[in-house]
Amino acid sequence: MNPSQFDARDSAHDAEVEAQLCAYNAAFEELGLRFRWDERTLTSLAPIHGEQEQIAAYIEAHHAHLLKAYSAEFLSRAILDRKKARYPSRLQRRVDSVPNPSHVMHQPQMNRRSERTSYETELPALAGV
Repeated sequence: MNPSQFDARDSAHDAEVEAQLCAYNAAFEELGLRFRWDERTLTSLAPIHGEQEQIAAYIEAHHAHLLKAYSAEFLSRAILDRKKARYPSRLQRRVDSVPNPSHVMHQPQMNRRSERTSYETELPALAGV
């Protein structure tokens, strides 16, 4: 491959990652969840087989308090359904970008004025999903 072919492949992958992130982050916002994923988070979850399993692993690792009210399966399914409504395809893994699966990165929560002050305010909205 010549250098321009590498650039085109990287550019296409970057666009795909951005589309995936936009779909996930929109799904989180629609459900009132204060998660925000970036490329590092998405890449750290890539070794886990299945999108729903990736979401569940993230919730269990970083937002376990939500599991007191909802199951990981319910939350991950609700998120994935919303994500797929915006962008149905799954991100294809790139071998050169997959880290050790034991290093799921912590993702800082969003900090915006329009956020709710607690998860409890938003959790009931998930019941009708």
